[in-house]
Amino acid sequence: MASITFRNVTKRFGHTVAVDNVSFDVADNEFFCLFGPPLSGKSTILKLILGLEAPDSGEILIEGKPVNALSPAERNVAMVFQNLALFPHMTALQNVRFPLVERKIAEDKIKARVASVSEKLHIGHLLHKLPAHLSGGERQRVAIARALVRDPAAYLMDDPISALDARLREETRVELKRIQRELGHTLIYVTHDQEEAMSIADRMAIFEHGAIRQIGKPSEIYDRPASQYVARLLGAPAINLLGIERGDGVSAGSGTIQLAGLPVPDGAAGIGIRPEDLKAEPWTAGRAGVPARVYEVEPLGGYTVVTLSAGSEKLRVLMRGQPKVAVDTDVAVSCDPRKIHYFTSDGLAFSPAGTGA
Repeated sequence: MASITFRNVTKRFGHTVAVDNVSFDVADNEFFCLFGPPLSGKSTILKLILGLEAPDSGEILIEGKPVNALSPAERNVAMVFQNLALFPHMTALQNVRFPLVERKIAEDKIKARVASVSEKLHIGHLLHKLPAHLSGGERQRVAIARALVRDPAAYLMDDPISALDARLREETRVELKRIQRELGHTLIYVTHDQEEAMSIADRMAIFEHGAIRQIGKPSEIYDRPASQYVARLLGAPAINLLGIERGDGVSAGSGTIQLAGLPVPDGAAGIGIRPEDLKAEPWTAGRAGVPARVYEVEPLGGYTVVTLSAGSEKLRVLMRGQPKVAVDTDVAVSCDPRKIHYFTSDGLAFSPAGTGA
């Protein structure tokens, strides 16, 4: 097991700052996810841990020991690259065995480890094939198996299951979580798939332009995003972000969402409401407020996504089952006031106490 620490680490490539003064701690036996859009610095973090890149400033520690001056071989971490890097002239079995053969592990132990990992990743029937004869998903599972057979201080994985189909991707991420828990090793995992990050991570770091915007448990970040940027990244459908309108009263969405009487923080410029926290009910004559109009209805089996026109804004509501909602009808929009997120003009969230967070 190993803890991994970054202390004010910066990495530049020419004039581009890939990692910008990043600090974080990954605990022993933690499944830690680096999440953000492409080119936000996630893969560079892995290369810095592995030793393929050197930081321009700051310090990296593995098991409490500085490793800036150590070679990749001396750091004892296993990596699954996004491009897989399988040896094309070796069979899948030879690829999986390779790290153990290089370390002169006893043959009986090699066979036992390969058999165990092959069973967990469902690749036993593929081991006789060359990489060129495997599908993209099969090659990814072989690459993951090659990392898992080792006994490193930590595992690093760079979007390792992106080539799998949806069903196999779901199965594999469940297996990865279970395997990591059984092995008792630290695992740092890079992805830009929010569902993947939310489902497997013990904690996650949200990246933007090489900087960390928030760290925490997935559920904590989802329920209490630190900014509009973080709020937008998590959730499907995406969170509704609206400006606050002040006039005769306080509202949002061209008056369709009434905020009068709610504890709107001083200085709040916008709100965020998750689609599952919004309610849309048939509009009744004489009702106070402003109606929204049903713009689109997307039945998705167990739930339905309803898009509403609220003045110049579009709102998305997530409803259970397949409700009878017709396009071009008027609805009343409401939500639990406790589910409203308030943001400053700079897009930062307010804490429960009403101060910028």
